[in-house]
Amino acid sequence: MTTSVDVQPSIPDAPRTVAETGLSIDLILQIIIKTLHLAGELAGTDLADRLGVPFGVIEPALMQLKRDQHAEIGGGSMVGPSSYRYRLTDGGRTRAAMYLRESRYVGHLPVPLAQYNDVIHRVAARRLALSRETLGRAFSHLVLSTRVVDQLGPAIANRHSLFIYGPPGNGKTVISQAIRNVRSDDIAVPHAVAVDDHIIRVYDPVHHEPLDTGEQTSGLARAETFDGRWVRCRRPLVTAGGELTMDALELGYGETSGFYRAPLQMIANGGVLVIDDFGRQRATPTELLNRWIVPLESRIDYLTLRTGQKFEIPFDAFVVFATNLRPSDLVDEAFLRRIRYKVLASSPSDDEFVRIFEGCCREREVPFEPRMAEQVLVELRARNIRLRGCHPRDLIDQALSVAEYRDGARVLTSELLSEACLSYFVEDEDLATA
Repeated sequence: MTTSVDVQPSIPDAPRTVAETGLSIDLILQIIIKTLHLAGELAGTDLADRLGVPFGVIEPALMQLKRDQHAEIGGGSMVGPSSYRYRLTDGGRTRAAMYLRESRYVGHLPVPLAQYNDVIHRVAARRLALSRETLGRAFSHLVLSTRVVDQLGPAIANRHSLFIYGPPGNGKTVISQAIRNVRSDDIAVPHAVAVDDHIIRVYDPVHHEPLDTGEQTSGLARAETFDGRWVRCRRPLVTAGGELTMDALELGYGETSGFYRAPLQMIANGGVLVIDDFGRQRATPTELLNRWIVPLESRIDYLTLRTGQKFEIPFDAFVVFATNLRPSDLVDEAFLRRIRYKVLASSPSDDEFVRIFEGCCREREVPFEPRMAEQVLVELRARNIRLRGCHPRDLIDQALSVAEYRDGARVLTSELLSEACLSYFVEDEDLATA
């Protein structure tokens, strides 16, 4: 689904002074001196670009470094201080080495916690006008019953938690991930957040998809309308499977780096957080229950620094739990009550199976013949195998692989589909009598 990008971005206005950044002059100075130490020498505008703020914000710190004889001007034009080239003195390099031992964070200046919370609260306050047509477009690549769509709609509109359950292979994961397609508006994600002088890296290129603002963002002509400490992104989609541990839900402190990694729910703020194969994580359902039972209801989370200091952040991730296990075997009634919406991803009907088969053929650019789908249905019934939404995809891919192996051609035939069934399904009876 193509994301429509509004020309009016969600990124805050650029700060013009140190006070407007919400940061202490000392923290700004530390990041400047570490940046110059690693870069060697930078023009004022280049340094400002790296820190994500207009030059006027960092100029007081540069002047202080010059007064302390920790930085000097190595050249530049006569345009003004923004065009000068700045470098550290021996004393400045000694000071930079001391700062780097405490924290190796270098990059865009962080945003203070209060500003981060304010932006996320404003994102959460945006209302979503949702209709069947909107959902139909978001899930157009899937074959879903009207019942499932009508159950998904209210949950997505209210941005509450969602529990998707049902037999394996019926698309619980792809349904969960497709929820992100419903919203096409953008959000602002900070490169980092500062809690006092503690820095938490938030922007994650693995989970955050930046959008082009259409503005020039470097050089003397850099547009300084928007705060460069934020990245304009598509709403994030974060998926955690069996590898999920409780540590991933807390601040991760790097002993070597000296700064923190944001937990998954903070990375997913404003977007969708899918707990895939719920019940099979390294973290037990009970542990997840105890960690999230309050945030799911209050929409507020509390994180703890290694110093013991606790602070509050919004919990604005739309959490989707997807499982093929029995919900009553995983969590208690109190937890299920807090997950307001439950959707059963049931097995497809014969008609839905054929439509899925047709879509898989179209995606793989092979001709669709209804008789082949009907043949597969007959074979599955003969084997007493329950229909699953994944069967058309898997059997077609397996048949095409056999065709390419034998003849080098991607041709789908009834014979190849029959062979795919033979090698795809487990023969329990033959194993028992062997």
